[in-house]
Amino acid sequence: MDTFFTWTNIRFILDGFLLTLEVALYSILISTALGILLGVLRYTRLPVISQIAAFLIDIIRNLPLLLIIFFLFLVLPAVGFSVPLKWSAIIGLSVFEAAMIAEIVRSGLNSVDKGQIEAARSSSLSYTQTLWHIVLPLGLRRMVPPMVSQYISLMKDTSLAVIISLPELTHSAQIAGAQNQSFVIPALLFAALLYFFVNYGMSLVAKRLEVRT
Repeated sequence: MDTFFTWTNIRFILDGFLLTLEVALYSILISTALGILLGVLRYTRLPVISQIAAFLIDIIRNLPLLLIIFFLFLVLPAVGFSVPLKWSAIIGLSVFEAAMIAEIVRSGLNSVDKGQIEAARSSSLSYTQTLWHIVLPLGLRRMVPPMVSQYISLMKDTSLAVIISLPELTHSAQIAGAQNQSFVIPALLFAALLYFFVNYGMSLVAKRLEVRT
């Protein structure tokens, strides 16, 4: 086990860890933007548009993330889009997590007291103004803790990109451990420690936000 912890092996796994963080960060930003948009559209119950949003959310939520990543990896090049492995994973994660975040957003908006909405409307605010100035600010405060929890799941789900041989943390740990049978356990433990470090930090943030809200 001692011979595993050389700078070469550590740097190799850390390179995978940095790629995991990059994929997670891009996926969080994209999925949050898409999720808020879809969640608001579904909440508004606009004719046709809200139904389409609900239909897309339901489809994506009921598909395995692993299948979505693998599907995009195979389909995008087939239809003429040459997408790097990293972006195949980012797109797959973003699409899947956007559907999850959309439901968090919809639930957060639905949790806003109807009395406050009626008071805003009676104050001559339009539906759009009420949504923007009253419902969204109040709902967002309640959405933050579950959204952070969803980000933790996203961080762990980046490991599924191993199916397309993306050199992220899990893949790098597998390669490093395959050098020698005695390297398998320390390589996986080191990867597990890195996952734990990031996810535990985010869980502490989620707990603090829950207390504040």
